[in-house]
Amino acid sequence: MSELLLQVRDLKVHFRGRRQGMFGEHSTVHAVDGVSFDVKRGTTFGLVGESGSGKTTTALAVMRLVEATGGTIALGDDEVLSMQGEALRKLRRRMQIIFQDPYSSLNPRVRAGAIVREPLDLLEVGEPGDRDRREAELFRLVGLRPEQRALFPHQFSGGQRQRIGIARALATQPDLVVCDEPVSALDVAIQAQILNLLRRLQAEFGLTYLFISHDLGVVQHMCDEIAVMYLGQIVELADRVSLFRTPLHPYSWALLSAVPSADPAIARGKKRVRLQGDPPSPIDPPKGCRFAGRCPFAEPRCSESDPVLREIRPGHRVACHLVGEDGSAPHLTAPQAAE
Repeated sequence: MSELLLQVRDLKVHFRGRRQGMFGEHSTVHAVDGVSFDVKRGTTFGLVGESGSGKTTTALAVMRLVEATGGTIALGDDEVLSMQGEALRKLRRRMQIIFQDPYSSLNPRVRAGAIVREPLDLLEVGEPGDRDRREAELFRLVGLRPEQRALFPHQFSGGQRQRIGIARALATQPDLVVCDEPVSALDVAIQAQILNLLRRLQAEFGLTYLFISHDLGVVQHMCDEIAVMYLGQIVELADRVSLFRTPLHPYSWALLSAVPSADPAIARGKKRVRLQGDPPSPIDPPKGCRFAGRCPFAEPRCSESDPVLREIRPGHRVACHLVGEDGSAPHLTAPQAAE
């Protein structure tokens, strides 16, 4: 069995925008623009970035919940984007999603047990007589009592609702689970419980997660490898330790400077990087590096040619003209850029 479960190559997702004038052409929103990454079995791969960076759209394209404009996605030996009809329906057993909002992702008119059982019936998983037992087992796995299956979603707290969403995602015993900001709508104390639950389930069942988040503290706790996205492209990709210890891209450096620390000594010595301006419009992305307009170290060449995502150290890749082959980066030698 291959070590790689998910392989994404040059993925593009473009949406049709508004018409420019009564007789003009429709604009194009470049939500995802040439993203490539691999996810190893049994690991957690994180996609991080600001709102509008394309991380959630990337995940939805992997799930075939939005249509990709170009590129390829392979789940094991299966090419995801070319599948249709019954083949796609069967493939959905192998990939499931945990949605961000536990309040809107559950049908308020359906009892919790039926919500968890629904994927088993729709995808014909197991024998009909065994599905009640599987439903009760899933409730136990996520820390809910089997008798709570008779309750409606409004009778649960937010954290309990997210546990129901996790149970539903695990019902088909999927190879890949997409976690779309699964704790961002929860209180901090409940976030920790849900994250620990996800890690325990991963260790117990060998699950593979594609984890979407804007919270770098959560990503540091959960992920083995991390891709930093900016305006539809990956600007840096590395393992967790390398990224948090030595971010090479100025955008990653700025993001990490905002991560709070519980250690007073670290917090006092940390300088917050304040980027100027707003991200460019995805309707008409600028030429060259898309971060150049906000980068405190930008040079003329940054606005003239696109930087290539290249490997600087084993497993650590960055798309920046200013990073040397030896791993030298402008922010590592110019701390005065931080405020």
